[in-house]
Amino acid sequence: MSDIRGRFMWYELLTRDPGSAIDFYADVVGWGTQEWEGGESPYTMWTANEAPVGGVMELPREAVDAGAPPHWLAYIGTPDVDATLARANELGASPIWGPLDVPTVGRMAGVCDPQGAVFAVYTPATPPAEDETPPSQGRFSWHELATTDWEAAWGFYSELFGWVKTDAMDMGEGNMYQMYGRGSFPLGGMYNKPPEVPGPAAWMLYAMVPDVNAAVEAVREEGGQVLNGPMEVPGGDLVAQCMDPQGAAFAVHAAAGGGS
Repeated sequence: MSDIRGRFMWYELLTRDPGSAIDFYADVVGWGTQEWEGGESPYTMWTANEAPVGGVMELPREAVDAGAPPHWLAYIGTPDVDATLARANELGASPIWGPLDVPTVGRMAGVCDPQGAVFAVYTPATPPAEDETPPSQGRFSWHELATTDWEAAWGFYSELFGWVKTDAMDMGEGNMYQMYGRGSFPLGGMYNKPPEVPGPAAWMLYAMVPDVNAAVEAVREEGGQVLNGPMEVPGGDLVAQCMDPQGAAFAVHAAAGGGS
């Protein structure tokens, strides 16, 4: 198995109406779709330049009954799902589902971290064909955790996945934005969400688009909401945090000069 520990491997949207979600994200991000029929039921994958980048499925009934809203779920690589689950439990996390095996795909499980953010761990049946590369259009570029105690969350994730701190930025009033990566490869950041921001701790996933302003306009035209931005971040890139019409939060990101 190649070095997949701590690598973001897959991105899945769980939503109430996959068909409407497919139309929305096609307009906002530019994704196509492709059907995977290797399982018991068909599964729709998001594609960028015809390459799969994630998937979309209907939110399971048991999740709806438990109060789970539509949401994006990041799958993080590990060479051993069961060992990672055991260590996560020791560190205060809670299992949500699995572990389960999907033929030809791999082994996976859902986890709730000690502060309440949800993610999945994943060991692919076939190692990825390539190492991490700088994100291109339609790929996810940044993985941001808004939490209740970023230092405790950092201790959890760095122990579980071997992530390392990179840069840090003072957000004011003593709140730091801590960036992290796999070695020198940047992955994202984590911070304490302000008390006035509703909801539990959660991951925000950023998708690369050619033009943030055009993406934001499409979000509004298609019935979504813009939560924050567009705004420029250090280095000149533009980002905006949004919510799709069914309530799943996500963000768009364009390199410096995109949508300026």
